[in-house]
Amino acid sequence: MFLKLKNVGGKVLPACLEEFVDILLEAHLDAAYRQAASKLTAELRRAAGLAGLLFPAGGGETSSDPGHLGQGRRDLRRRPGQPQEEALIELYRQEKALGREVLTYTVYSGTRDTTSRLKRLIEQAGLKVAVLRASVDTARREDWILDQVDRGIDVLITNSELVKTGLDLLDFPTIVFLQTCYNVYTLQQAARRSWRIGQKQAVRALFFGYAGSSQITCLQLMAKKIAVAQSTSGDVPESGLDAFNQDGDSVKMALAKQLVIGP
Repeated sequence: MFLKLKNVGGKVLPACLEEFVDILLEAHLDAAYRQAASKLTAELRRAAGLAGLLFPAGGGETSSDPGHLGQGRRDLRRRPGQPQEEALIELYRQEKALGREVLTYTVYSGTRDTTSRLKRLIEQAGLKVAVLRASVDTARREDWILDQVDRGIDVLITNSELVKTGLDLLDFPTIVFLQTCYNVYTLQQAARRSWRIGQKQAVRALFFGYAGSSQITCLQLMAKKIAVAQSTSGDVPESGLDAFNQDGDSVKMALAKQLVIGP
């Protein structure tokens, strides 16, 4: 027999609130983004016309012929804090004042790793941070995280794929998504990673996104997929939702089609 956590009763679980944080790009960043998005759209349309739409399985890192898309890219490590990063650090400070540690998810932890830069910015703000990477063996991750908590970290940064194996992260009642993955099951599990029996604090799950960007389009598509999955699952347990998302690339394909065809 399967039983959802929310149906356990007896008030064994605290409140769980999901929030969306809409962030405005600075004018010069918005202009640069629009230019890059225009080039990407043109490349996608050209590729679709030549050989059908091909969207990389690795998270949109490269295209078969990126051409000029990567030109002029500056070293991210040397840039000052961007609006999303500044809002994130302010959130960290607020949560630290409340005695709450923050779990932060980022998709870009591999080829285009941004975690080192984010770690540096957080440390410059006077906060303690740890980054959980894939190099930490799966069997050791829970102990590794507990060791970091014992060190007194304020923030843990990782990719949601690295903690989807059933870890209960009760020490992090606040969860932040800098970007989302493209798998409904992984996303839902990641958003509830600290909402488990034994949690005493209210849980917050925040989704950050730049207004008018592809981040918002992705969040909208994921929200639709989650709504469909929930409406058709009835009382099926949460782990069964993965059956509705056999193709992990479907959201990326939908995002690419919107760029090529339009809304």
